[in-house]
Amino acid sequence: MEKCLESKRIYTGKILNLNVDRVILENGEKSFREYVMHRGAVAAIPIIDNRIIFVKQYRYAVRDYIVEIPAGTIEIGEEPEKTLKRELIEEIGYNAGKLTHLYSYYSTPGFTNEILHLYIAEELREEKGGKDPDEELEVISFSFDESLKMLKEGKIKDGKTIIGLSLFFLGKYNI
Repeated sequence: MEKCLESKRIYTGKILNLNVDRVILENGEKSFREYVMHRGAVAAIPIIDNRIIFVKQYRYAVRDYIVEIPAGTIEIGEEPEKTLKRELIEEIGYNAGKLTHLYSYYSTPGFTNEILHLYIAEELREEKGGKDPDEELEVISFSFDESLKMLKEGKIKDGKTIIGLSLFFLGKYNI
């Protein structure tokens, strides 16, 4: 296992921090590790009337509009389910009466410690809440069949959405 000799914070941001650590490798050599520290995130597959609700938003990092499931960053000291309920109200205007944990995973362990918690959100009821002023998004929904077709045809480009839908459909169809 690698051991940290020195850690230096290079950047402190609103949702992430960037560190560079000097480490000693298992073979005794020294090296550097650049990595992003992240509080973690949540995402959900919101289901209403046998349809899945998505958001379409411009993602600056990839310079494109992306169709994805609602998601958000966990605030310091906040439980994932509380974050998710807040994000569902902010992004799609629904509160979830039932959240079922689907899976938790490291999004990209090669350079970040971010863990993403995936849920299925059901028993949705409309609830208007404050929108995030930094987000412009369009709420759209597709039937289960349409959603599966989009997944199979490669029209979904967002990783958390691909993983979430894949796990959802694996469970739904007992594959």
